[in-house]
Amino acid sequence: MPILTSEQISGMVYGSLVGDALAMPVHWYYDREALHRDYGEVRDYLAPRNPHPGSILWRSNYQALNAKGEILHDQACYWGQQGIHYHQHLKPGENTLNLQLGLVLAECLVGVGHYDPDLYLERFAEFMLTSGRHRDTYIEEYHRNFFTRYAQGKPLRKCGGEDIHIGGLAHVGLLCAWLANDETAARAAVRTHVSLTHNSPEVLKAADDQARILMAVLRGRSLEEAITEIGNQWLPPKLAQEWIMQPDSVIVGQRFSTACYIRESFPATLYLALKYAQDIESGLVANTNLGGDNCHRGAVLGALLGAAKGFSNIPKRWRDGLIAKAGLEKFCDAATKSNRLVHLQ
Repeated sequence: MPILTSEQISGMVYGSLVGDALAMPVHWYYDREALHRDYGEVRDYLAPRNPHPGSILWRSNYQALNAKGEILHDQACYWGQQGIHYHQHLKPGENTLNLQLGLVLAECLVGVGHYDPDLYLERFAEFMLTSGRHRDTYIEEYHRNFFTRYAQGKPLRKCGGEDIHIGGLAHVGLLCAWLANDETAARAAVRTHVSLTHNSPEVLKAADDQARILMAVLRGRSLEEAITEIGNQWLPPKLAQEWIMQPDSVIVGQRFSTACYIRESFPATLYLALKYAQDIESGLVANTNLGGDNCHRGAVLGALLGAAKGFSNIPKRWRDGLIAKAGLEKFCDAATKSNRLVHLQ
């Protein structure tokens, strides 16, 4: 079996956060003409700006039942307003909330050396309930539902719901990086972790298939082979080969929705991974400029492409520009030691 290296592990980890941060300023743009009018072709980290023409914050509402549900903090004043960018206060290269929570998971893994779902839930709750821990304006539906249940007195393990969005896969790459030498343990941890917040059969199936694809790639399979063999229920191989010859905007937008629902978003991500398996930069740029839920597609796509092509093939400007770079370096070093991997510079 091929020897796992830090190049693959770091590629998978950095790829996840790069894919999210690159797409952040144009997240949830469903009008591509508006996306390109406001930002041009996005190839580098950019700051988000108001107004966001497709923002739904004007019709979003959340009222905390009590202090155990107070997760909006000083961002609450923006809810109900027109044109507010979901990530208006984030800096170029900064990650959206779900990937910032991925860093919370990474800190837990480094701190105790193994996956502990209860520790993660404690840190997750502390992070969300403490004002100033992040500066993201939009709080996804699964967070709101989770902390409504928590405010009702339910234990943390019982607060998750059957959310069906691709955001539930945001941490799969990090867990697989930490448990790279043990596929059984990695898949079990992924299932447990995803079910804490997105306990939907479809999302759990997608998470497991993502983990299987990543593990196959780490063990020497090409990304194209792994997607064809493992992801065929999501992306029929014969059709995929035909679709690859068409513009991305046709496949992701007409064949598959650009929205966040897992039934559409996961096969759309696998399509992009298959088409751009040899080119991380082109793949993540394509995903970003397709709009929709490109941040969470980007996190999944970045993990897949990063595992296949490695850390050194992620553009240096992207690696160095990540706000989370210091935390990622610490996590990748710890994951390399945890897996007793060959450390390549």
